[in-house]
Amino acid sequence: MKQRSLRRFAIVGFLGALVISGAGCASIGGEFPAERVPDIEIGRTTRSEILEMFGSPWRTGVEDGELKWTYGRYRVSLFGGGSATDLAVRFDDSGLVSSYSFNTSEPDASEPDATDSP
Repeated sequence: MKQRSLRRFAIVGFLGALVISGAGCASIGGEFPAERVPDIEIGRTTRSEILEMFGSPWRTGVEDGELKWTYGRYRVSLFGGGSATDLAVRFDDSGLVSSYSFNTSEPDASEPDATDSP
């Protein structure tokens, strides 16, 4: 009887730890091809080209009277770590990109490592 209780306790403990570790993480937004950001040209790239490059935006809205599309991927963890990458694109009345901003907490693979020597 004692061995059965111990076994049950171990199984419940394992399942509890599994649930807690899975519940400690959350993702918001969706994946988008961040490597395409340099292809955006202010005053030249159209709304349909942005849609083709990045897909449907995660959020839409208006900022300073201009249409704004936001693409974002945010990952958080209760146990440390996490990351954020977002792209906000604003369009003028003719549907051309008027401005954009790109931010990420991910290391840029195109930048040399700070520990590398020239």
